[in-house]
Formats: sequence, structure tokens, C-alpha cells
Amino acid sequence: MTTRRFLQLDVFAPRPGTGNPLAVVLDADGLDDAAMQAIARWTRLPETTFISAPTVPGASYRIRMFAPQKEVPFAGHPSVGSAHAVLEAGLATPVDGQLIQDGIAGPLPLRIHTQDGVRTIAIRTPRASVAEVVTADDARLQPAIHGWPLGELPPALMEGGRRWWVVEVADEASLRGLAPDWEAIATLAEATGAMGVFAYARSSGEGYQLVVRAFVGNGRRFEDAASGAANAVLAAWLDERGALPGSGKRYTASQGREVGHDALLELSIDEHGEVWSGGQVQTVIQGTIDW
Repeated sequence: MTTRRFLQLDVFAPRPGTGNPLAVVLDADGLDDAAMQAIARWTRLPETTFISAPTVPGASYRIRMFAPQKEVPFAGHPSVGSAHAVLEAGLATPVDGQLIQDGIAGPLPLRIHTQDGVRTIAIRTPRASVAEVVTADDARLQPAIHGWPLGELPPALMEGGRRWWVVEVADEASLRGLAPDWEAIATLAEATGAMGVFAYARSSGEGYQLVVRAFVGNGRRFEDAASGAANAVLAAWLDERGALPGSGKRYTASQGREVGHDALLELSIDEHGEVWSGGQVQTVIQGTIDW
């Protein structure tokens, strides 16, 4: 066994216990795929990441991401949380305010911003595109959203590394009160190669302009506490339709209250049309792992 540095973080969290948990194994050189998968299965967290020396010139570090069941090519909250872990451990220094993550999805930049002692980290997500735009009575989609009071934009199937159905609900109260039909969502996800349904509604609440819920029906059936990648896919859809909330192509989304969390995610679209997804990260556990 080798002793390696280990952290457990809370991502997209303004305070501990509100975001999406993540385990990070630093000094991961020497761990093979089977060992990384075994550690991720053992932590039982949504994802566990493994940090090692970069393999791409100019990158700050190499990252591998594993859910308990399989390796994940890209996800937002593990990317943002791992950048926080690297900075906390002193393994990399931002250049012009950015780190470069070397992973399966290719080199991706992360912006580091600190104001009044509060650090936020945002990743430029892989570019998303519209796969389909449908009506609410689409035979594949309709059973999953039956009875939902819908908003103005049509439902769409978005492709952004992972596929998501994005569905606007009429208002925040209606969205927060939804009881998902898990069988119908799983059937939809399987039939269309999607993760599930990412539902959203406009909000006039303090501190956020959008409220979202991620109903995952692909494999496990669960509601995600805070998803940086899914929120980025939605931001791309809203930008494509000229329907971004907030001002200056920047807004904050609330996610996770319905499953006992209270995450805040910051989304922005840059001058090149790229989507950045980020927020605050809290360190909860620091220690070592022997494996």
C-alpha cells in the first residue's frame, strides 16, 4: 500500500453541506484503472478524482474521474473541485488567472477568481449543441413530463458530452413541487441515449435567476444535487434561443434543495460563445488514503 493525500470537498457550495460532495486523491501516479475504480466504489460518492502529472504540454495537472460504477470522461463538479484541491495542495499555480486541466475530454481551462477572500472556480465546458427540438407531446418525452406545467421554450435534446433533455417548467414553485416518474424518465433516457431530464424554471428569488432539477434515469435513478456539466448544457440552449436570464450573459442557478442540498452555480457565456460553469468549493476533510 502507498499513502496518498486525500480530500473530501463540497462543490458549488457557499457553505459546507450545501453542494455536491467529491473525493480527490492527490499523488495518484502508480494507481492503475482497477485501483482507481475500486477506490471510487469504496468512497460511494458521486465521483472520485485522481490527480497526477500532466501529459499535455502547458497543462497544470492530469485528472481522471470515476463514478462508483465507471470512469467519467467529463463532469463539471469534479473538475471545479479538483482545481480547488490542486490549489490547496500547492501542486499548481494559475497562469494569467487560469489552470489547464488535462483529461479525457482534452485540455480545458479553469478560471480562478478571488474577491474579498472568497475564491470561485469556473471551467470552460465542452461545447454543447442542439440534437433535437420537440413539442411537449413527443411520444418519447410525453410520459416523462406528463402533468408538468410547462414554460415558454420548447423541450430540447442537448448534446454536450452527455445528452440531456432540457424542459422549461412554468415557475419555480411548480418545479420545486414536481414528483418525477422515475420509470418514464428511465425509459426516455434509455430510448434516446440521454442522462435524463434537466428541468428548469425562471426565478425572482434572491441570489439566483434560475432554479434547476436534474432527474437522472440512465443506470441509477436519482436526482443530482449539483451538476456543472448539465447546467452548462442548459446555458448553451438558453443562449442559442436568446433566452438567458440575468444580465451580461451571466446568471446564478439554484439546485439541490429537493434532495437536502442548497447549491449555487455560476454560469457565463464568453465573447466566443463558450460556456463557463463554476462556483465556490469548501474543503471538508483533509487526510491520507492508504491503497
